[in-house]
Amino acid sequence: MTYQKLKGTPDFLPEDTNKWQYIEQNARKLLSRYQFKEIRTPIFEQFELFARGVGETSDIVSKEMYDFYDKGERHVALRPEGTAGVVRAFVENKLYGPEYPKPMKFYYIAPMFRYERPQKGRMRQFHQLGVEVFGNPNPSTDVETMVLAMDMFKSFGIKNLKLVINSLGNTASRTAYRQALIDYLEPQMASLSKDSKERLYKNPLRVLDSKDKKDKEIVKDAPSILDYLSEESMKHFTSVKESLEALDIEYVVDSNMVRGLDYYNDTIFEVMTEDPNFGSNTTVCAGGRYDGLVKEVGGPETAGFGFGIGLERLVMLLDNMAFDYPEVDALDAFIVTIGKSTDKEATKLAYALRKNGLNVEREFLDRKPAKQFKTADKLNASYVFTLGENEIVNGTVNVKALATGEQITMDLNELYTAQTNDLLTEIEARLKK
Repeated sequence: MTYQKLKGTPDFLPEDTNKWQYIEQNARKLLSRYQFKEIRTPIFEQFELFARGVGETSDIVSKEMYDFYDKGERHVALRPEGTAGVVRAFVENKLYGPEYPKPMKFYYIAPMFRYERPQKGRMRQFHQLGVEVFGNPNPSTDVETMVLAMDMFKSFGIKNLKLVINSLGNTASRTAYRQALIDYLEPQMASLSKDSKERLYKNPLRVLDSKDKKDKEIVKDAPSILDYLSEESMKHFTSVKESLEALDIEYVVDSNMVRGLDYYNDTIFEVMTEDPNFGSNTTVCAGGRYDGLVKEVGGPETAGFGFGIGLERLVMLLDNMAFDYPEVDALDAFIVTIGKSTDKEATKLAYALRKNGLNVEREFLDRKPAKQFKTADKLNASYVFTLGENEIVNGTVNVKALATGEQITMDLNELYTAQTNDLLTEIEARLKK
């Protein structure tokens, strides 16, 4: 029997993981600058957490979740998105307490799971970088978090980005708009898709998010939610726009944008790429405010704001622009051995060099020196340490910089007794003498 990975799941080989590690390291540095701390939550949670938090009428819950009953007859689901689990952790661990300074800022880099038709940039197991901010209703939180999202892409030199924003208003705003939207859609109900017909009275805002061509044509002239915002929501949205303008950050308001998750209120946003390889207006990041979700999950009334970036799409963006990924774990030294009697000494040398902070690989197959040097070159080693029988007799090792061809001879005992984390700098200095 032959085994293959399941449809829509990835294998990341070393040439792939180098890209991912670089992206993650770069992202963590930027997130630290904004004072976000990492949180890790379970891959699976109670089904009801997602049904209640994400929304039963959303495509995620109604069509795409991997849910099952475990051996204890508990209804569980693989997480389809990150926010609900982080909110559950926030509530369960009572992080809303006064002893925890607010706002609390979290980030996660984790796999998510949705049963959907696999295609380029959309997998059944995919990876998301997400952030969540709790405890600050200030519209400046919306702005700072959206700026972080834009900075994330800009940190990789990505251009052709567009920030699209909208406001869904508070509960009062949405109640008024809900009825206006139903009144508009009811006369055209016969032309709506099956899904939109089912959502019309349960959650009419979801009709605005339909991918059906006929639905899109119908909602094109639907009333705008911005005409139904309460005074409070309008003030919040105006403040967001003014702050973005103060930062000289361009944005577009799309009054028909709603997002696919039910927990959002007030500010929502998407970052779109206009990269021709992706087609026009492909969403690469999305998020918004969710001030009612913590209470929905069992905690006190707490403001929330967050976003998610699909890492597969970020990798595709970088590949399309022929991004030059630096080697994350660059090889400092390759040990070439000449003669079987050098094997034990090579093991000892590799151990000493690693103790001094170098990334080291060595020869194990007793091949000819020329082949070993080719391997060192293929692995992009900075230096080759050559050990032959003569070197062992003399207690030395030859060190060569592959980039310049410069060579020096070093004392083995000196390397074995060295107590430094800056050995590479010392070697470079000797080569230049």
